[in-house]
Amino acid sequence: MEGKTISLSFLFLSLFAIYVSSTSLQYQTLLLHSLPLAQLQSLDFDAQLLSGDGSDLDPDNTLSLQLHHVDSVSPSSFNATPHALFKLRLQRDAYRAKAISDLAAANATVGRRAGKPHAGGRDFSSSVVSGLSQGSGEYFTRIGVGTPPKYVYMVLDTGSDVVWIQCSPCKKCYTQSDPVFDPSKSSSFLGVACGSPLCRRLDSASCNRKKCLYQVSYGDGSFTVGDFSTETLTFRGTRVNNVALGCGHDNEGLFVGAAGLLGLGRGRLSFPTQAGRRFGRKFSYCLVDRSASSRPSYLVFGESAVSRTAVFTPLVNNPKLDTFYYVELTGISVGGARVPAIRPSLFKLDAAGDGGVIVDSGTSVTRLTRPAYVALRDAFRMGAKDLKRAPDFSLFDTCFDLSGKTEVKVPTVVMHFRGADVSLPASNYLIPVDSDGTFCFAFAGTMSGLSIIGNIQQQGFRVVFDLAGSRLGFAPRGCA
Repeated sequence: MEGKTISLSFLFLSLFAIYVSSTSLQYQTLLLHSLPLAQLQSLDFDAQLLSGDGSDLDPDNTLSLQLHHVDSVSPSSFNATPHALFKLRLQRDAYRAKAISDLAAANATVGRRAGKPHAGGRDFSSSVVSGLSQGSGEYFTRIGVGTPPKYVYMVLDTGSDVVWIQCSPCKKCYTQSDPVFDPSKSSSFLGVACGSPLCRRLDSASCNRKKCLYQVSYGDGSFTVGDFSTETLTFRGTRVNNVALGCGHDNEGLFVGAAGLLGLGRGRLSFPTQAGRRFGRKFSYCLVDRSASSRPSYLVFGESAVSRTAVFTPLVNNPKLDTFYYVELTGISVGGARVPAIRPSLFKLDAAGDGGVIVDSGTSVTRLTRPAYVALRDAFRMGAKDLKRAPDFSLFDTCFDLSGKTEVKVPTVVMHFRGADVSLPASNYLIPVDSDGTFCFAFAGTMSGLSIIGNIQQQGFRVVFDLAGSRLGFAPRGCA
């Protein structure tokens, strides 16, 4: 069987080679910027700008959050080189991708419950920073927790449902950039009673002195355990009350930097499900390129989240697993030509809930099923044959030495979703991995049947999650 697979891949690559030899490939210009040196700009400085009631940042009281990219310096990474930080980020990213694949393969879900919906409301938003300098490939959102609000960074994650935050007293807490949240100083914090309907909706719940306890475990071995509660979250002056969240007293594993996690998945416990009626079940974000530290973008909830320039593809339901945002990927083009070996069947979600393609804000590098990745990689190598190759880097097996250059021409890459063609900027698939001019093709293969569209490929797009319309959209140049 393996021999047949190799033969078919060779046949498809030969057909692609014949096609491109008789036509002109399409190229675009990549302006070269090496991985930036760690900047002496701290998360604490950004926290000062975003603390308070938010009225000075949001005079119209709209619910939108600025998405800043900040390369901060944490104690653990102060002496780390950009090369080392990026490698650490990829290692953490690999753990996450495997955890998502394992969860999907097992068709298992973490504890879920429906939160109390809010009636009517206006749009709102929040600020986000990159976690790159702290060894995280994720983006952090800045929100207030409790009354009065204490502003903290929380991971922005469309691949998770549960909202949780580290709480004192800590049995074991990891290092975060903000002070650990103290629920005793919040007048809106309310524990959930053991045996209550809310507690019974958790898959992993237990009781201690009549308190409902939650536990969320991740496939990489990380976990958070603590009191299940309700609390007020503040988005730049706009309060959202009675949000169900975990107040974690024992948080261990690969967490880093952020105080907790804002679950933006599709499950019953996620923030969009709990508060969806307030903002019409629509939200969007735009993740700026990590090299563009001064450019803001926004995480927006409400009607204004939907961009008029977006192209939309239908969301696909997985009856076995409702957390993830599944879409239908039908093919990929390189240099203006469809890669023949990348067929829709490689991304099919079957009746058992296996396979498929998800869009995930918390995974950095796009993972494609191995046959699709090999075909894409080989097509790109053929189109970039004039560029000087460099050694492999971490999970990347297609790298180039572009030192001494200020720009290069690279083949275009277009991802074809059902009803939507998404043309990627060159910086979304050929990225710097050090400060010496090494750039790598930012896709990877996976032996899992599940493919993941990561946040590197999403950078610069406004990604629209229109749950009311059961569709997901991409608007190019959506960060302005």
